[in-house]
Amino acid sequence: MMNHRRHSEAAQRQTDRRQREDEAPRLLTEVPRLTGLKLEIQENRGGGLIAEAGHVRRIVIENAPALFMMSCADRSCKDGGHDLTWDIMRALKNGQTRFEGEHTCDGQLGTATCGRVMRYVGIATFNEE
Repeated sequence: MMNHRRHSEAAQRQTDRRQREDEAPRLLTEVPRLTGLKLEIQENRGGGLIAEAGHVRRIVIENAPALFMMSCADRSCKDGGHDLTWDIMRALKNGQTRFEGEHTCDGQLGTATCGRVMRYVGIATFNEE
């Protein structure tokens, strides 16, 4: 029963995420000069000195939403995640070709705050109009 409820909650979060992406403005509408974007992402436990495995997320510019919300990597985290939208969109609208930042998850692990930290580096390319 507990496993079914977790699956059900995960399915609902996935549905909600898709709906937010569908309703968001398109990235090319917001930043028409953008031709490429990749995000190098690393997440680790709050206060941890050893970084966990990172990954590169390449954004398909042609149909991407102007929304950068990422799930917390801790499967036990409830109602957490990383909304990087404002910071990334500000950098892109300012024409920055390289930018970086971090975000701390404020989800819950039992009665404690999750605290996982996501660090990212964005690398963008623009056309020269």
